[in-house]
Amino acid sequence: MLIFVLKENNMEGVINVEYPESLAHLLRLKGKEFEFEIKASSLVKLYELGKVSSGVAAKVLGISRIDFYELLAKYNVSVFGEYDADELKKDIKNA
Repeated sequence: MLIFVLKENNMEGVINVEYPESLAHLLRLKGKEFEFEIKASSLVKLYELGKVSSGVAAKVLGISRIDFYELLAKYNVSVFGEYDADELKKDIKNA
């Protein structure tokens, strides 16, 4: 079983994830490496969907924002999330 502990503003949440041991073995990861991979992939997807910011994702993972951006590249996810070209142009214009 994998447990996520989320802390923000003195609040804590725990997410239990059950998985077959064969999954960790298939990924050739053990213990903390496997835990980080599952947390990272979840947070990268949430970022991609615009559900969490890069700062929140980095904080939950215990890494810097720059490291999170590098993680996005590993997963082929744009640092711009779900921005399309028009939204990006509008944000740049309003900056």
